[in-house]
Amino acid sequence: MDNNISEIEDLIKQFSKLPGLGPKSAKRIILKLINNKDSMIKPLAKSLANVYKNIVRCTNCGNLKIINNKCICENNSKSYDKICVVENLADMWAIESSNIFKGHFHILGGTVNPNEESGQKNLLIDSLVRRIKKNNLREVIIATSATIEGQTTAHYIEDTIKSDKIKISKLGQGLPVGGEIEQLDDGTLISAFKNRVPVSND
Repeated sequence: MDNNISEIEDLIKQFSKLPGLGPKSAKRIILKLINNKDSMIKPLAKSLANVYKNIVRCTNCGNLKIINNKCICENNSKSYDKICVVENLADMWAIESSNIFKGHFHILGGTVNPNEESGQKNLLIDSLVRRIKKNNLREVIIATSATIEGQTTAHYIEDTIKSDKIKISKLGQGLPVGGEIEQLDDGTLISAFKNRVPVSND
């Protein structure tokens, strides 16, 4: 932007923070929006305001819910015996779209940082333990990414929920080293789920 209009420059900076967008891509989007203020900016601003005001993260399962409403994890009256643990919403959506797992999810909200002792404090691990006990789960599928952070998180969860009464499994063949769940194609995810391996309780 040659005019250096502060409002536009600030908007470009904000859009550049989004995944997959750099300054050039952000500028193209901003120009598109500016050229369609009434048809694009106005409804977009309204939608963003509504999301900011009404959507919160469930403190039990980590999914999104409407504020003051029960989450899907609380509305389900039937107990379940299997749960899939993922790092974030994008991972859950990727697994759901592959149709390989249609059960219940637990969204941690990030990963354990191996360089920070308090890295697990903001993760929903305590609520995972409560869900396991409440529903008498038979299997916990740990579907974290094959990154250092993802595997560190998986090991931490294994140590936390380790029990002779529950089967703990991790994604198996097909998950490439360093691969992030949300970036994997459906075929790779299906292979990883079908070939998941049990975690030893030793």
